[in-house]
Amino acid sequence: MARIHCLQQMLVATSNFLNPTSRPFPTTCISFRPLTTTTSFQPYPPPPLRAESNRLKWAIQLSLAEQSPPKPRLDTQALVEFLYDDLPHLFDDQGIDESAYDEGVIFRDPITKHDSLSGYLFNISLLRTLFRPLFQLHWVKQTGPYEITTRWTMVMKFILLPWKPELVFTGTSVMGINPENGKFCSHVDYWDSIEKNDYFSLEGLLDVVKQLRIYKTPDLETPRYQILKRTANYEVRQYNPFIIVETTGDKLSGSKGFNDVAGYIFGKNSTTEKIPMTTPVFTQAIDDELSKVSIQIVLPVDTETASLPDPNQETVSLRKIEGGIAAVLKFSGKPTEDIVREKERTLRSNIIRDGLKPQMGCLLARYNDPGRTWSFIMRNEVVIWLDDFSMD
Repeated sequence: MARIHCLQQMLVATSNFLNPTSRPFPTTCISFRPLTTTTSFQPYPPPPLRAESNRLKWAIQLSLAEQSPPKPRLDTQALVEFLYDDLPHLFDDQGIDESAYDEGVIFRDPITKHDSLSGYLFNISLLRTLFRPLFQLHWVKQTGPYEITTRWTMVMKFILLPWKPELVFTGTSVMGINPENGKFCSHVDYWDSIEKNDYFSLEGLLDVVKQLRIYKTPDLETPRYQILKRTANYEVRQYNPFIIVETTGDKLSGSKGFNDVAGYIFGKNSTTEKIPMTTPVFTQAIDDELSKVSIQIVLPVDTETASLPDPNQETVSLRKIEGGIAAVLKFSGKPTEDIVREKERTLRSNIIRDGLKPQMGCLLARYNDPGRTWSFIMRNEVVIWLDDFSMD
């Protein structure tokens, strides 16, 4: 050992002589976005050593390598699997595993910043208290040597306001990994609904404020869906299958045929069974001109077509909608025919611009009784079914 120590001291002395200004290169946490250019530390090469000096240096390195344990290799795939298991508990009683994060973990979203684990956990607790978030994790994947990206949806209700508005955010989180300890050292959120995601984003703040407006949604059963993505102009939803009772209508904003389909659920059927009312009422156009229209009422989710009574009228029929993925534009006010057609054109234009594939026709969803609801708080939606949507 004394001999090895002596050799080490010789190497240090030689190195200091040849490189008097050298300094250790610090290890840093992965930054928020993958860098477009790569910068590496390139020390000036030392002058050539004599053959004897090279042999001495090689012998010392070999001896040190034999004594030093190998550095553990980072298992990024294990961290991906960990996030699949851990992140669904972000806002529940179990919570996330704090031991997976650095004490100095950096958190950023467009309107929030924290630079410590305590601040990171405080932000989670605050959201849980004020908004009761529902968090859905779509996927987790490695996107860099020390980086993992997740895609998610978060739906929240602001419980401090009397009307409890629903706020929806979708996006990605870029998680930086500290290569020294394998812990997460940064977490940066990017929202789909805005372009300027850097903190502090005025666009992000306005995106929050505009979602605080009042939409009146009746306390009735609706078709079940998950929000996959929310942009500045529309939502992308995945609908579960549901059953409708329908008949011929006259136009998207019209009410022709409503009494016939409403009569079915009020007992005008083969067994005089009364079926609970749901929302919304759909009118669907199946052609490009939006002229071939049917009017529809959604039946309760747990019903099956075979168990339902037959309609008394030949013009009324039952049909199962297989569900699928749709783009949805929400708006308030009285849905006149001109307004509905304008909203359909706007929605179709936006989804084509974003590279999505709309199907022919559209639906108008009306959630409120127009005779009992102020127009400025009405909830209306134009819905266009999509083909080949991908979350990547």
